[in-house]
Parts: sequence; C-alpha cells; structure tokens
Amino acid sequence: MRAWWRFAYRLCLHYRCGPVPSLSADDYRLKILYFCPQQVWPLTGGALLRNFHLANALAGRCPVTLLQLVPPNEQTAQDWPATNFRQVLTFQRDSAYTAGKILRGLVGPTALPVLNYASRKAAAGLSALLAREPFDAVQLESVHLLSYIDVIRQAATRPAILADWHNIESELMTRYASNAGNLARRLAAKRTARLLGLAEQQLLSIADVHTVVSEREREILLQRSPGANIHVIPNGVDAAAFAGLEPGGSAANDAAQRNSVLYVGSMDYHANADAVMWFAREIWPGVENRFPGLTFTIAGRNPGPAIQALASSRVHVTGSVKDVRPYYANALVVVVPLRVGSGTRLKILEAMAAGVPVISTSLGAEGLGAVDNVHLVIADGAEQVQTALIRLLEDPVLAGRLSRSARSFVTQYYDWSFIGQQLYELHRDVYVRRQSLRSPQRPRA
Repeated sequence: MRAWWRFAYRLCLHYRCGPVPSLSADDYRLKILYFCPQQVWPLTGGALLRNFHLANALAGRCPVTLLQLVPPNEQTAQDWPATNFRQVLTFQRDSAYTAGKILRGLVGPTALPVLNYASRKAAAGLSALLAREPFDAVQLESVHLLSYIDVIRQAATRPAILADWHNIESELMTRYASNAGNLARRLAAKRTARLLGLAEQQLLSIADVHTVVSEREREILLQRSPGANIHVIPNGVDAAAFAGLEPGGSAANDAAQRNSVLYVGSMDYHANADAVMWFAREIWPGVENRFPGLTFTIAGRNPGPAIQALASSRVHVTGSVKDVRPYYANALVVVVPLRVGSGTRLKILEAMAAGVPVISTSLGAEGLGAVDNVHLVIADGAEQVQTALIRLLEDPVLAGRLSRSARSFVTQYYDWSFIGQQLYELHRDVYVRRQSLRSPQRPRA
C-alpha cells in the first residue's frame, strides 16, 4: 500500500507540474532549515509532536538545521533525546500578548497571532544565519512566522519556502468566535479570524509549496488560491513507542487494573479547555454515577483555574506529564469531545497506537479518514457521547475490536517514518525542479 501511495503522489506531481527532471543521488543532499515558532522539546503538545517528529524524520534523510523561537526568560530544554539534526539553534523573540501588541491586533492590519511571533532581534539572527549557510529550502511551521518571509526571500541563495499548515488558523478562530463566552471575545475573535485569513492569503501567494494535514484542508485552500502548490502531509504517530500498551500487550495494565476515561491535550489551548469543561459538566456526571470505580483523567500542561477546579477523587488533573504512555496504559477509553478546532488530532492517533478505543466528535475526528464503528466511535452531542461511552465501557468485545482495527490502521498509514519520507520526497522534487531551471547548476556545499 505504501508503494502505491508513493506512485500516486509522483503521478500527481507529474500531471500538476510536469515530469520531474533526473539528477544524480549527490544532488539530492539538499540542506533544509526547519523553522519553528516555539521550542519543540519536550513534547507537551500536538504542534510540538508534529514539529519534532517531522523534522527528525526529515533529518534522517538530508542535513536539517532546526531553528526554534523562545520568549524572553524561557529556559531552553537540556534533556534532548538523540536526534538526527545537524544542529539545533534557538533565537529569542519578543514577549507575546503585550498591551501594545493586543492593541495593534485589534486596530491594525496584522493579526495578533502573527504579531506575537514577530521580532526584530530574531529576524536579524535569521538574516545572519541565511547569509553564512546556503540552505536550499526553509520550512515554515505555520502562518505565525509570516513576518520572516521577507528575510528568507532576500537570502542570496534564494531558498525555496515550504509552508506547513498545522491548521487553517482563520477557520479555527472563526469556530472559536462562535463559542466565545461574551460579546467582546466574539468580536475580537471575528476580527482576528479576518486578519488571519488575509495573512493566509499572503502566505499562499508567496510560498513555493504548502503542506496541510488533510485532504479537506487542501481543498479549502485550493478554493482560496487555485494555483497554489498544496500537498497533504498528515499528522502521525511513533507507533513503535506505543507498542505493547494495548490490552494484552507486554507493557499494558491488565483489564482489571484499567479504571480511567482519559483526555490528553494542552490545557492552555482553548479548544482543549472547552472540550474538557463540556465533558465534565454535561457528560461525566451520568457516567460517574453508573461506574463507581471509574475516574476521569485530564492529562495536559498548564490547566487554568476552571480546569483545576474540576479536580476531585474521581477527576484527576495532572498538569504537565513527561510521558503520557502510562496514562494510556491505564485508560479504558480515550474521549475527544472537541467542539472547536481545526487540523487533525494527534491525540487520536496516539490513542489508536496505544490500543485504546476512542470516542470522538465529528470535528475531533475530522480529516483522519478513520471510519465510525470500525476504527473509533463518532458521537456528537452530550447525550450521544454519554451513550457511546457507556456502551464501550460495558462491551469489552466491541472495545477490543475497535482498538485492534485502529492500531493496525495508524501503524500502516500514520507512522512518522512513512510520513517523513513523503515530506522528503516533496522537498527533493521542489529542489530538483528549481535546479533544472538554473543554468549552470550551482555547486553543492
């Protein structure tokens, strides 16, 4: 199946762009700058998981420099695992959400999420880096880094720009606006969504190639910019890291020891906070009363006061965790009751790789290609989610069937090694095409 995917991908490139010229193996040693708006380690959120694993998989195939931004006073991680990166660089950016930036985001032409990552000091560092190192491509992680586009375009080597879209941020903000708690937040979110849409349109017109996490998002962006070069590079999972956690696996707790309904996600992300509050208030009470020994575990960094207030003998709020795998090993079911968001959910892929059955809203499972009642259970509305959860808790045969099917599904199609190869081939094809337009070919560094 993987060979078929590669053939289909190359065929698509042929008909969209023409045949790819042939170059020798040495010409494929392209050098890539992988530019992230935040530290990628430790892996405490979905964006960080995608950034780290995609960049590391790419670095196993060609030289990759990882560049990450940190706000003032944030300590850089010292306990990195072994990686494939040629080097890891950290630049300090300005503080986010200052009064001046908030005001500019409300009345100016630039969206606050873009302003938060803009920094003259970081831009100067990027310019110096591009002047001393001849990168063939720069991969930008999200529209948040739009303010650095001009610096990249001015580099002497004219590197290709690949924009990686974790979400369609304007869509995410529009969805948030419809659920915001008061009028002021709704108005601010709607304006931010409009400005993000303008920033996204600018990015679509500038970057040489774009990657999105699902075909649904590819189609949306092509409607906005029909001439853009857009490819699906989905989210993934390190399937080997979760091996043995499934019921009966070597690292799994026995069925009798599992006693938790689990939600995993960064609690400082509004979509996760909304999902947890909704589940705890509207769904959990009916389940809690029916299963006396069951707990609801909320595993994620930076829980706010409202999330912390949920903590009780039956609701566990962990805060940041170094390793989420023990929580999957203790889970009977993973719930993903998202009502706001965009992109695709790495938490679902992790749960599937761990062999834990998943209940998700339609929005939560959006873009993954997982089939209802085959790989997971899809339920919308509090009553439907509660009914599905009770059904899974009372039917271990159904839970086992879903977990086995889901693990096979993600191992075959969503392992990072497979997805990293797709990304490498995309970078290579862009490089080969650009080289074919240059005469004579510039020497490799």
